[in-house]
Amino acid sequence: MAKPGYGKRSAPGQQACNHDDFALLPTRERYVAGFVDHLPDGAEMSVKQLAKQLPLYGQQAVSTSLKALSVAGHLRRVRCSVGAGDETRWVFRTFWSRTARDNEWWNTYLATETATQTAAPAQDTAPPPPWVPAEEPPPPARPENPPSAEQDSAPTAVPQQRTPPQARDAEPAQPTQAPTPEPAPPTREAAPSSAYLALARLGRNDHRLALSADDCTTLEPLATQWLDRGVTTDYLTNALTAGLPTQVDSPIGLLRRRLIDKLPPQLPATTPNTPTDTPTPTRRLLVECTDCGRPGQPEALPDGLCRPCHQTHTTGSNTTTPDATQIAAVKTHMANLRTLLKPV
Repeated sequence: MAKPGYGKRSAPGQQACNHDDFALLPTRERYVAGFVDHLPDGAEMSVKQLAKQLPLYGQQAVSTSLKALSVAGHLRRVRCSVGAGDETRWVFRTFWSRTARDNEWWNTYLATETATQTAAPAQDTAPPPPWVPAEEPPPPARPENPPSAEQDSAPTAVPQQRTPPQARDAEPAQPTQAPTPEPAPPTREAAPSSAYLALARLGRNDHRLALSADDCTTLEPLATQWLDRGVTTDYLTNALTAGLPTQVDSPIGLLRRRLIDKLPPQLPATTPNTPTDTPTPTRRLLVECTDCGRPGQPEALPDGLCRPCHQTHTTGSNTTTPDATQIAAVKTHMANLRTLLKPV
C-alpha cells in the first residue's frame, strides 16, 4: 500500500471485468493494464514499485506503458494538497478506469473531485454528538435514591449541633466574601497589545535593544501606528533590528528615531479585499503529466500529457524505421572502428 506515493484510486462508472477489456492495446500495455486493474485501491503506483512486481518488464518499459495507458484514457495522475492551516503537503494519486475515457470525461470528473477536495475541510466540523446534552443533566440522579434522604438529614444535623448559633450567623458572610476577589487589573496586564509585545521581544532577540516596561509603554503608540497600516509584527521587528551599530548607548532613543523615520506608507483601503480572495485554495488538485511529471490543470494536459510530451508522443509515432541496408552499414562501420582500436 502506498504511503504518500502514487496510490491507486478507482474512477466511478466502470464496466464489469471481462477477458477482452484491454484487447485493443498492444501486448505490453495489455499486460500492465491487467496487473494494475487487479490492484486494490491505495496500492502504490510508482514506476519503480510496479517494475519490481512485473517480472517481464523494467522501469523504462513500465513508464512507457503507463504513458500509453494515459493516452488511451485509462489513467490520470494528480497531485492533491492535504493538511490544515499553514501546513500543506502534496501527495500523489493515480485515478484508474478500466473503461477508456475521453478527455472531456476526465476533465469533468477531476473538476468534481477538486470541488470535493476543496469542500472536505468544511465537513470535518461536525456538530457535537447527541449524547453530550443527555449526560449534562445529572441532578435528577440525586432524588432517585430516597434512602439517602436520611443520610442527608443526618450530616446536616451534625454541623447544626456542633456549630453554635453565632457560627450560623457567620455563614451568610461567606457568600459575601466569595465575590470579593475581583482583580480587574490582572486582566489588563495579561492582555498587552501586539505592539507592546513586539517591543518587549526586541531585547530578548538582541541584547542591544533591551527595553524596560516604561520604555515599551512609551514607544507603544509609535509601534501601533505601524500595525495600523497593515504591517505585521515580523516586519516591524525586522525594520527595527536591521543594520544595528555594534554598540547602542540608548535603545529607546534609537528605536524612537527608527519608528518615526521608517514609518511605512498608508496603503489604499481597497487592498485588503484582494488578499482575502487570493489565499483561498480554489484548486486543491492538479493533474500531473504521466511522462515528465509536470503539474497543470486538466484542460492543459490532454491525454494526461503536457504539450511538449504530447507533441513528442504524436510525432514520435510517425518516425519511419531504418532500412536493413542502413543497419548493416552501421554495423560494418562499428566493426571497422573496433578493429582499429585493437592493440597491434
